[in-house]
Amino acid sequence: MKLLRSIFLLLFLLSASKNFAQIIQTTLDPNQSPKPPSNWTQKNQLGLDLSQIAFLNWSAGGTSSISGLFKGEFSRTYIKGNQKWFNELIMKYGLNKQDDIELRKTDDAIQFNSTYGYRTDTISNWYYSAKFNFNTQFSNGYNYPNRDVAISRPFAPAYIFLGAGAENSNKEKNRTFYFSPITLKTTLVLDQNLANQGSFGVKKAVYAPDPLDPTQQILVEDGQKVKAEFGILLTAYMKNEIYKNVFYENRLSLYTDYLNRFGNVDIDYDTRLDLVVNAYVKANIGVHIIYDDDIKNKKDVVDPATGTKTQINEGPKMQLRQVLGVGLVYAFK
Repeated sequence: MKLLRSIFLLLFLLSASKNFAQIIQTTLDPNQSPKPPSNWTQKNQLGLDLSQIAFLNWSAGGTSSISGLFKGEFSRTYIKGNQKWFNELIMKYGLNKQDDIELRKTDDAIQFNSTYGYRTDTISNWYYSAKFNFNTQFSNGYNYPNRDVAISRPFAPAYIFLGAGAENSNKEKNRTFYFSPITLKTTLVLDQNLANQGSFGVKKAVYAPDPLDPTQQILVEDGQKVKAEFGILLTAYMKNEIYKNVFYENRLSLYTDYLNRFGNVDIDYDTRLDLVVNAYVKANIGVHIIYDDDIKNKKDVVDPATGTKTQINEGPKMQLRQVLGVGLVYAFK
């Protein structure tokens, strides 16, 4: 009887030890262990704003129209220790169609921002930073209703900013300030016709009187497609919830060149008010202001004798764009 009890006890201990070993093996299995947290965070958002108005036998008159604006915002942020690397891509493209009027562009932008920062400790909001910024557009731009001559094209212009400085980034208050006393600004006008006109500040073409016909001119030297400047850049970003589901966003960029009229500041200010209805519906009101001394306003002029239409530069003017839209927003990972 004692021998039988000893055998049962031995079998119980062997079974328990085997189960315990299986528990330990299962617990320590690396295939089932939780993944370490990633140093990357991301944001992906697509939006479509639509507006439409239609008339049929409307006694007060009016023109039917439909407008659409596609928007995409994507960001990737890497944070590890004292390092931070932020990347952002913003795209916009809008079209408008009215009765008896051709399709027209209302908005067009491609913007990519990348900032790498290093701070001396993990609690400071100040970073030693390097910034890269690129801006251009998707398609040709026109001085409507003139669609014969494009006043801008993809990569004509394109702007590249590259510099180093200091950045103050406060995640809790969702604001960022960047100051760079050493920034290289490069303007690209990769369309020879626009470059020959000296559009967007590049050196224009050189012409001389035609010896066979003094009333005509011949091209002596092509306009330059690249213009480089070296100056000071200040950028600021802030987004706050000023009321429940009402967000106020600001983006500001100020630049002045050391050698070319120092103190003459290029301004790019974009402000927007977002009213969130739910996770998929949002209304927004926005104003975008640009002033750049190198961007000359173009005006169409018609020769009364021949009827020939040409464009002349009137000089720099403040550019203003106002947007009011309601649309769908889709965010995904």
